Amino acid sequence: MSELTDKIRAEFLENDEVRDAGLTVPEEIECFRDIVYGTDEKWQSLDVYRPKALGGKENKIPVIVSVHGGGWVYGDKERYQFYCMDLAKRGFAVVNFSYRLAPEHKFPDPLIDMNLVMEWVAANADAYGLDLANLFAVGDSAGAHLLGLYACMMTNEAYALKFDFTVPKELSFKAVALNCGQYEVRLDATTDETMRGLMQEFLPEQGTPREQRLTSVNRHITESFPPTFFMTAPKDFLLPQAQVLQMALVLAQVNFTYRFYCDPKSSLGHVFHLDVRSEWAAKCNDDECDFFKSHM
Repeated sequence: MSELTDKIRAEFLENDEVRDAGLTVPEEIECFRDIVYGTDEKWQSLDVYRPKALGGKENKIPVIVSVHGGGWVYGDKERYQFYCMDLAKRGFAVVNFSYRLAPEHKFPDPLIDMNLVMEWVAANADAYGLDLANLFAVGDSAGAHLLGLYACMMTNEAYALKFDFTVPKELSFKAVALNCGQYEVRLDATTDETMRGLMQEFLPEQGTPREQRLTSVNRHITESFPPTFFMTAPKDFLLPQAQVLQMALVLAQVNFTYRFYCDPKSSLGHVFHLDVRSEWAAKCNDDECDFFKSHM
């Protein structure tokens, strides 16, 4: 493992623990935990959260699949549980999953894991009260990148054929939300050393031109890409990527809503929406869930 990965994992963990300190499972949320969706019990597992007010598993309700961020090298469902439970409070069943990380597991392993999750969702919709007619997804940072690529696989047959696994034909996203994400992989003289190092960790060929094309969301968006909510903020270090995504969506004539969240009292940073105690996170998460509901 590299010094970069060690550093990111330590720093991100410290920040997440500070952010979530003292949080507990909301009384109004029912949790189904540690469901194994693959062969790796540690990394291929998921939780499902449901609002109790909408009844038990016999009642089907709209679904959000959450793809966590973490620079492709960090994160798991435990770090996203309170954010995902907060989304569930807005009237959704939320599927929160861990996936295999770089550098131990290279691309496309995280996409393979997401595909296994989607197969699990399709197979277990009745058991957990999941309304597949109203299926949505959220992702942030590296998770937005992975979700964007997966949505391209679902809607661009030529792109899907580049992989040796297939997405469930019976599933489609009614809409997606991409937060503070990476949408273009470009390694050139302007690329900072951290991003260059992460791509070397994540990509088997360490970022060849072929891999850069293959893993750039903006290159594979078509008119069939799902309606998209995406957002950024003043201190989001991936802020320029929002313009990249916007241009691709405009060119493909995809329905989208773009939000730039700016607190006049303090500058909002990367993935600010994960801090469920923040009023700005509440506003963003309300806006995204309202966007989903508008497509039901």
